[in-house]
Amino acid sequence: MVSNDSHTWVTVKNGSGDMIFEGNSEKEIPVLNELPIPMVARYIRINPQSWFDNGSICMRMEILGCPLPDPNNYYHRRNEMTTTDNLDFKHHNYKEMRQLMKVVNEMCPNITRIYNIGKSHQGLKLYAVEISDHPGEHEVGEPEFHYIAGAHGNEVLGRELMLLLMQFLCQEYLARNPRIVYLVEETRIHILPSLNPDGYEKAYEGGSELGGWSLGRWTHDGIDINNNFPDLNTLLWEAEDRTNTPRKVPNHYIAIPEWFLSENATVAVETRAVIAWMEKIPFVLGGNLQGGELVVAYPYDMVRSLWKTQEHTPTPDDHVFRWLAYSYASTHRLMTDARRRVCHTEDFQKEDGTVNGASWHTVAGSLNDFSYLHTNCFELSIYVGCDKYPHESELPEEWENNRESLIVFMEQVHRGIKGLVRDVHGKGIPNAVISVEGVNHDIRTASDGDYWRLLNPGEYAVTAKAEGFTSSTRNCMVGYDMGATRCDFTLGKTNLARIREIMEKFGKQPVSLPARRLKLPRRRRRQRG
Repeated sequence: MVSNDSHTWVTVKNGSGDMIFEGNSEKEIPVLNELPIPMVARYIRINPQSWFDNGSICMRMEILGCPLPDPNNYYHRRNEMTTTDNLDFKHHNYKEMRQLMKVVNEMCPNITRIYNIGKSHQGLKLYAVEISDHPGEHEVGEPEFHYIAGAHGNEVLGRELMLLLMQFLCQEYLARNPRIVYLVEETRIHILPSLNPDGYEKAYEGGSELGGWSLGRWTHDGIDINNNFPDLNTLLWEAEDRTNTPRKVPNHYIAIPEWFLSENATVAVETRAVIAWMEKIPFVLGGNLQGGELVVAYPYDMVRSLWKTQEHTPTPDDHVFRWLAYSYASTHRLMTDARRRVCHTEDFQKEDGTVNGASWHTVAGSLNDFSYLHTNCFELSIYVGCDKYPHESELPEEWENNRESLIVFMEQVHRGIKGLVRDVHGKGIPNAVISVEGVNHDIRTASDGDYWRLLNPGEYAVTAKAEGFTSSTRNCMVGYDMGATRCDFTLGKTNLARIREIMEKFGKQPVSLPARRLKLPRRRRRQRG
């Protein structure tokens, strides 16, 4: 049925009878139906007549049409969303994406750098754009942030939002927008718009109209990148459950299992590239953009109870993750709107457009859980739209829906504490452990001794410790204003470390005390004999 005012409805006829549109019986194969004659309408109503046997009650359809001249605004949509941003609103294939990156780099050569983190299975380079006032180098004290999109190749909205974001940041920086200037000059931003370009090229062939729910989702060799990372959760939880563990179980920087690193492991080359990237750069915060829903999911993504598929499984930093998720959802135009329709069956309004990943559906080996347990990075999954592959004409509205959220989420990298851990000579100490009392999750300093610890407002007892140094504890206050609190540490060497230094300087090794104690009784026994 069609209408132009949403009150009066006209049934589409096929001759003298009602027009019946045939649905599909194979969920991955779209079916095309055509209207008997062209019709002009603003609204369309669907009246299902029957459902496929043994199928769930679910329907997805796309209406293909063309705009009409409207001099008197008769057909004009009063609530139509428009944007004033002068950006390239279109779908970009691999070649066009690369060209757009080049255009942005030429517009803003002083704050952008194009690089790649590796190659896809088909040999396409995984391009990223860095946006910073000193591109190409890590600045001491400046946090690193990243956005990743396109892990599922057919979820293309995230990819286009990333390309729009890099254009926007460049333009606004040139226009000296104070908010964007501060963000660029105080943060090192990395944007990876297409992690699975092979899958995207498959989805691009079908396009918005005829692409299926899963066409192009996986890599060329059939791997779902979203759950292809090492399962470190099980390693952590099994170690915690062992009652006879003699020492404290590590709660961070958990090592990747050897089997995962072998060439025969079922690991996508794209996954290995991301892992190497995250091990190389000390990311503090990251978001991976996905599609098909409107919600922000935070870790853990894997349930702790083996027999459950859904279970709220919080991290030790649950309050921080919930704030990070809410910072995106609350500034999105639709995520927290109670009046909007749900995408499918789940309604995420009870948590204001956010959800703990494991309470939604369990995923072993997710990027979010891996980042948290193997690196310093706090990672969240951001589902940016119900439609995985929206029509090109919808991109301006989707940009308006997400623009503020994308910026606000980046700004959260400056929340918590930051500082330097140095020795008495002022030299930075790499891999020093930063512990927060009451939070069973530590982080480590980068190669220059700088660190960033995301925390909600409050007062915290923070301890810095490093091998060969005496630990130090400070009280650090986190306020409500944006900007991390500076909290530096100076560590002195332990007595044993000083002795070793002196011995090595004079070409001697320190005597092992336990071995010396063992020799003394023998010497006494000889004297008695």
